[in-house]
Amino acid sequence: MLTLTKKQHMKEFLPLLTEWTTQDKAFSIATVIKTWGSSPRPVGSSMLISPEMEMAGSVSGGCVENAVVKAALPLMESGQGQILHYGIADEEAWEVGLSCGGKIQVYAERFLAFDKRPAERAVWNKLQACLENNEACVLLTKLVNGISQHTLVLPKDHSAIGQEVPAELISEGLRVYQERKNQLLAIGDQSYFAQVFPRKSQLIIIGAAHITVDLVQLANLYNFETIVIDPRGIFTNKTQFSVAPDQIFEKYPSEVLPDFSLDAYTYTVVLSHDPKIDDNALHLLLPSAVGYIGALGSKKTQTKRVARLTAAGFSEAAIAKIHSPVGMAINAKTPKEIALSIMGEIIKVKNEFR
Repeated sequence: MLTLTKKQHMKEFLPLLTEWTTQDKAFSIATVIKTWGSSPRPVGSSMLISPEMEMAGSVSGGCVENAVVKAALPLMESGQGQILHYGIADEEAWEVGLSCGGKIQVYAERFLAFDKRPAERAVWNKLQACLENNEACVLLTKLVNGISQHTLVLPKDHSAIGQEVPAELISEGLRVYQERKNQLLAIGDQSYFAQVFPRKSQLIIIGAAHITVDLVQLANLYNFETIVIDPRGIFTNKTQFSVAPDQIFEKYPSEVLPDFSLDAYTYTVVLSHDPKIDDNALHLLLPSAVGYIGALGSKKTQTKRVARLTAAGFSEAAIAKIHSPVGMAINAKTPKEIALSIMGEIIKVKNEFR
């Protein structure tokens, strides 16, 4: 039997998913779809269960896994899904750790790769491709005590693959993607679970400087794709990076930023100290949907920046999106400490939606 791992989301299971599906080894998947109170695992956490009772992942950190396995095993044969509820009123849950008052709702089903219906197979094929190729998608699962149904929403072109669903549900799936939060959806009297599989988060840094070097290194540690933009060749060509950014451009931000997806999974920091460069970036970033905008500078610098942006026609609400002075308040002094404070603030913002 596999030991329960710290992995929680389907994206982290990709090697095992590929292995078991290639072997035509039908298995079930159980996913946390709702929590109340103090729950050991967040919404979207998943556990795989094989016919031999091998398990990977967790829905409750060990609290109700035995009960979930017992419910999931028959689903491999029937191909059906089942909504499961566990809380402090359940004897098994009390015995193994939900006595703190937490409750969870889990949806267990045979994994969709083993469904013979063309629409379901199409969903799995595209989902697998998205996970392998760092493409964003949202998996919509119809929550039924019966035959499961799935639809995959693709934010890139606002399209959908799989079972036909109302246009309203596709729009809701796109909203969920921007909110970066797995959640239940209700369309009429039918419930769906929307599970977000984002692309890799991007950190776009305007200005190559000492802080940039350390910020790129930290971002790499936390699995961000890093992009550095600075039109000043002396900085882009001479800065010695301990960890090279994924991309670096010796251009003005306005020449580069339109080529990137400025969405909720993009985080940006302006560090050039040159208003011509920083403002050139902010004029594009402020109207966008990026998840974070940070700007280096003192309160006095920020006051001048606000005045320039106001004169350029930006509203108070738009300007308020800028985090400045940038970073968490840790009394940072050195470039390394400032980079740490910035990365800490970005991670805080990124995780607020989970």
